[in-house]
Amino acid sequence: MSSTTIDTVLAEAADGSPRVYIQDGFLWNQQDAYLFDIDGTLLRSRDRIHYESFFESVRTVMGRELVLDGVILSGNTDPGILYDAFRLAELDPEHWQPMLEDVLAHMRATVAAQREQMNLVKMPGVDEILDYLHGKGAALGIGTGNLESIGWLKLEVLGVRHWFTFGGFADSFPARADMIADAAVQARNLAGASATVCVVGDTPFDIAAAKANGLPTIAVATGHFSFDDLMEHKPEVCVSTLTALLAQVANA
Repeated sequence: MSSTTIDTVLAEAADGSPRVYIQDGFLWNQQDAYLFDIDGTLLRSRDRIHYESFFESVRTVMGRELVLDGVILSGNTDPGILYDAFRLAELDPEHWQPMLEDVLAHMRATVAAQREQMNLVKMPGVDEILDYLHGKGAALGIGTGNLESIGWLKLEVLGVRHWFTFGGFADSFPARADMIADAAVQARNLAGASATVCVVGDTPFDIAAAKANGLPTIAVATGHFSFDDLMEHKPEVCVSTLTALLAQVANA
């Protein structure tokens, strides 16, 4: 991506209109499979149920207070958040590794018990782009740092679970790149060994995990990172919203 291309993209959006960058030659809407991140990409939570489950579960299972100061949350995985918190607290692995699965199990149960209190907001263009890509015959999957039961629960509450036939989750993959690798294998099992797979996410960590697996990324600035932040990591596509991306089809 040349600096001229970036400057052109930024200049065109100076009036506050939706921002879209598509790498020359990349056919974003002709991939065989797509791996969608959840938080910040498909939805935002107005409740703190998932977030508070970290604290409550560590307190209940381990008898200690969890501190997340200094821990990167956006773009991390659920186990990765705990790993990072324990490392920053200089907690010896022998004091937490034997209890980690119990902590994660308690998180799953805690979130599930509060299903009715979830307050989730769907990001712009989600229904439309899922319908569009499904109509083109693409395999639609999830690639998220959420634990599996929590991720599917959010999508059920949001009303979009039916679009997705498979998913990569963080239960067995604290490293996001490993989770994406697993999801890509699932995608190719469904769409064919040579299927093209594209990651859709809202953080630089989604882009990095995709690149680590040789996959392209559609970066969406609906989370905690701006369009400019995401462009610095050179995704194949960068958009202010999924609605703005889909508008490219209508304008083509």
